[in-house]
Formats: sequence, C-alpha cells, structure tokens
Amino acid sequence: MKCSGSVPLIYVRLAAVFALASAVINAQSPPTMVPPIRGIHEMVGAANNFEVEAGYRLLTEGGNAVDAGVASVLAASVTELSRFGLGGEMPLLIKMAGRAPIAISGIGVAPRKATLEFYANRSPEPWEDANNKPPIPVQGILSAITPGVFDGLILALENYGTKSFADVAAPAIQYSEEGFPMPEEFGGMLQGYQHILSLWPASTSFFYPNGTPTPRGQIFREPIYANTLKELVAAEKKARGKRAEKLRAVRDLFYQGSIAKRIAEFSEKNGGLIEYQDLAHFHADSDQPRMGTYRGYEIYKPGFWTQGPVMIETLNLLEGFDLKGMGHNSPQYLHTVLEAVKLAFADRDQYYGDPKFSKIPAEQLLSKEYAAERRKLIGPDASLEFRPGKIGDHPPQHPYYSEIARRPIDDVLLAKDTTCVDAIDKDGMAFSATPSGAWMPTYIAGDTGIALTQRAQSFLLVPGHPNELAPGKRPRVTLSPTLVVNPDKTVIALSTPGGDNQDQSLLQVLFYAIFFGMNAEFSVEAPRFQTEHLVSSFDNHAMSPGSLLLDERTAPAVVTELQKRHHVIEMRTRYASGAAPVIVRLTPFGLIEAGADPFYFRAAQAW
Repeated sequence: MKCSGSVPLIYVRLAAVFALASAVINAQSPPTMVPPIRGIHEMVGAANNFEVEAGYRLLTEGGNAVDAGVASVLAASVTELSRFGLGGEMPLLIKMAGRAPIAISGIGVAPRKATLEFYANRSPEPWEDANNKPPIPVQGILSAITPGVFDGLILALENYGTKSFADVAAPAIQYSEEGFPMPEEFGGMLQGYQHILSLWPASTSFFYPNGTPTPRGQIFREPIYANTLKELVAAEKKARGKRAEKLRAVRDLFYQGSIAKRIAEFSEKNGGLIEYQDLAHFHADSDQPRMGTYRGYEIYKPGFWTQGPVMIETLNLLEGFDLKGMGHNSPQYLHTVLEAVKLAFADRDQYYGDPKFSKIPAEQLLSKEYAAERRKLIGPDASLEFRPGKIGDHPPQHPYYSEIARRPIDDVLLAKDTTCVDAIDKDGMAFSATPSGAWMPTYIAGDTGIALTQRAQSFLLVPGHPNELAPGKRPRVTLSPTLVVNPDKTVIALSTPGGDNQDQSLLQVLFYAIFFGMNAEFSVEAPRFQTEHLVSSFDNHAMSPGSLLLDERTAPAVVTELQKRHHVIEMRTRYASGAAPVIVRLTPFGLIEAGADPFYFRAAQAW
C-alpha cells in the first residue's frame, strides 16, 4: 500500500480529497479572521471551548454525535449560564446516516395556574414600569414554564445515543465542581445584573458566593448544581435493568422525584406558578421535522411550535428570483431577500403556535403555490405594513395593531438568550440544537442550582390566537436548529442564538455556504442584515416597521440605494450582529468543516 517515495498511499488519497474539496469549497472564499476548521472524522461546534471539549471528549471515548451533543448542552448549562440553564428549553434535530432527520421538542409548557386572567390582573414586579409593563414578566419566577430541555436530552440519549448519563454528564460535573475560568460575557452579565439578582436570595448566593461578581478569568464554581447532577448520576447507577431503564430513572428523579419536589416547593414559597403535578405530567416529544426544498437541497426545521418553518417559506418565496444574477449583497439582492423575510415572518406572527392546541394551516403556509402568490407582493420599495396571508378564518386581532406594539423594539429589553450546539461524527450522524432559556438574570430554584426559564413571555394574551397562553401549552419559541441535506451526500447542521433573528441569520449563512461557494468560516464571518419588521417574540411584542439593521461593512452606495427604497436603516458593528451562528458541514468528499462566529464567542474543534 505504498507509492513511489515510500509515502503511504492512503495519505496520497487523502491529499487528493482535501485538494478537490478545497478547490470546490474555497473557489471564492476571501481570507477569514479565524482559520477554517476542518477534519475528516468528526466535529463539534458550540459557544465556548468548555462546551466543545465536553462534546469532543465523548467522541474520543467512542460516543456518537448525539452523545457529544448532549454532553455539550450539559456543559453549556454550567459554563454559559449567562445564556442558558437546565430549566430552559431546546428543540433538537438529529440525522442518522441514510435516514431522514427527526425532531425532539424539549420545550416546556405553561403551568396549570398560568392563565390569561392571572397575568391580566398581576401586580407589577419591582423592576417594571407600572404604567407600561409587558403582558407577562420578562424575568423572574412568574415568567417560568416547566423545564423542557432535560427530558429532551434524555429522550435523545435513550433513542439515538450510546453512552450513559454518567458519561455525558461527566464534563459538566467537572466544570461545576472543580470550576472554570469566568468567561467574558458571563462575567459582564454578573456585573450588569447584580441589582436584579440581589432581589432573589437563591440567585444571589449562587452567583455571588463571596458577595461580589467573580472577575473575568478567575475560577467560578457551582457546587450546588454539581450536587444535583451527581444525584442524577446516582439514580442511574442505582437503577436496575438495561440502559433504557437506567436513563428513565434519571428522568424520573428530575420530573417526579426529589428534584421535582424541591423545584415545586421553591416555586410555591416564592410566588411562582409551577407545581409538582406540572413537572410530573410533562414529557418531551419526538416529532417529524418540517421539510422544504430549494434548488436541490432539502431543508429540515422543527415544527410550528417554533419559528423554524419561516425559513422554508422564505426559501419558497425566493425560489422565483435569480438571486445570483442580482449579485450578492447588491441593493436588489438585499431588498429582495429582506422583503421575503418580512412576508414569511408576518405569517409566523399570525399563524404559528402549538399544534396540539391550534389547527395550523401548515400545508398551505409551506406550499410552493402559496409562495408564488405571496411573491407578487414584493415590489421595488420597502413594505411598511404587517402583511400576513389570508388563510381561512385567520386568527383574531393581532398585537401588532395595538398602539403599544407599533413602536420601535427596544434592544435594552430584548432577551439575552440562547446558545447553539452542532456536531457530526465519523458515521455521518448530525446533531443540531438550540438550547435556551434561564438566561441572565436567572432565577435559581433554591438548593437544586437549576436556573428557571423566562419563556412564558413568548405567549400572547390574545384570545383565540394560535399562540395564546393556555395551561399545558408550549409557547411558540424562536429556537430554530437546521439540518440541510443534498443527494450528493452533503450534510449541514447549523444553529444560532438571536431570538427573532435566528432564521434571518441562518438563511444568510446558508446562502453564503451552499449557493455562493464560500467556506464555512467565511459564511459565519460575512456581513449579515437583520430586520425588526416583525412582532417581537419577547417583552411587549413590539414591532419596528421598515426596520433594516446593516453591518458596518456594507458599501455606502448600497446603503444609499436601500434608503431610497424607504428602508429604515440603522448601522451596527460586526460585533453586534444580533446572532452568533455555528455551521458544521460534511462534504461529498468526506471532509468536515466548521464555521464558528468569532465576533461573538463561538468555537469548534475537528479531527
């Protein structure tokens, strides 16, 4: 197996693979801030080196992409508690080689006591303006729904992973018990939110063990959270039976055992709505993803309980345009993509919600015929109105039409939410998740060390709307992982934080990567736009008509032309894009490459 010069033939073949793959992927890619990350076996991309190391550790121990992804998410619940905690929520997409993707809904539900009447008559919280409080608090214990992410992780691990809970939890336990250097963002939020966290004694003792914020770079520990994770590991070790029975014992301790009881007792003592029965009756779901096509690619998104299908509708709208012919990031290109996004998000805001409670016109929303009719609304100038399609008996009056909502979205109020984990293993299994909730400022559930979510604010208090608050119902979340596959064996996993900006950003990253021939790293570093011409999923559910946020690197002539088309433009730095994507791509040549946004704390590792 050697060629002339005694160089092993396998290396010659690998060199040829890399040369061909690089020629195809990098045909047009300019230099990047961070060198492209590539390998031929497996890859993990996430928010920081601790999360990436946790997932990669599982891969080196023989685990698959699901084992790695679960370990990374658990590590994020320790080291990225500024954006995500174990009391939060997580939609997840998994693809096994040769099989269609599946979705898992690790999204909690509104407690039994969470009713329209309760929130309509609630008193203002200490940090709220009594004359202008949002329908549901943006933070604190009254914004909590049942924790959903943990059951989603166990469901994924049981059905698609190979490792034990002890294995996947080991990195998180190590980080929480031994400590980790305080990250930049986490440390900054501890400083900025101390005035709110000081209102909640359990959070104060958790985050400020010495009475002051831990400086960036110094070691931070979470001992009571470590104890909870070790309790879950002990439940697995104590349980009898096969691997599945042991994992269910872990799950039962969290939702029906002592941990559930302590969360419920804490909630009751602190004026919260979560009761033991809310936890005991909760179960994560397996679901069939929504799938759309665009120029040969299959795009998979979680269902209408998320905003995910909005990407599919946007792609359907754009299929009728020659985007390449317009020139990438030209005025016509940006205008066309932006107007398609605005139409798709109007449908999101009018029709999306938990399908278990509302009949969603799913087939029509995602049909090519519907997109062809909606496409006619894209004209030469910026639209300044809320324009959902008219489907059957469409929902009642939307919050957009209220005076309080028709005002610019205040970035100070917006949720500082969400992280992302993407992985591909040596067998081509792909994992894409968007863990979220329990972001800073975080309400810690007593001696469990578990941070509770603030996701109840994503419900609407509009009777009859698909996303109307109801006990036992999932809020329609912004969380939107993505899987893309192609008959040529290309597999792409990508996700990002960013709330309402998630699918806007992912769409642009995807276009860079597969339709404009850029490498993965350039695809996440390149300029992106964002619009707030949508009904915010948070706070007062405000809207900024005509909004267009542009990267500072956008050419002045392009900005001028878009202003002439009546877009309401605001410029921002590349460090404040409103998203922080990760993309992991397996090419037909067997090459795996990742892009991790360097402007906002993303990381990746490959072998």
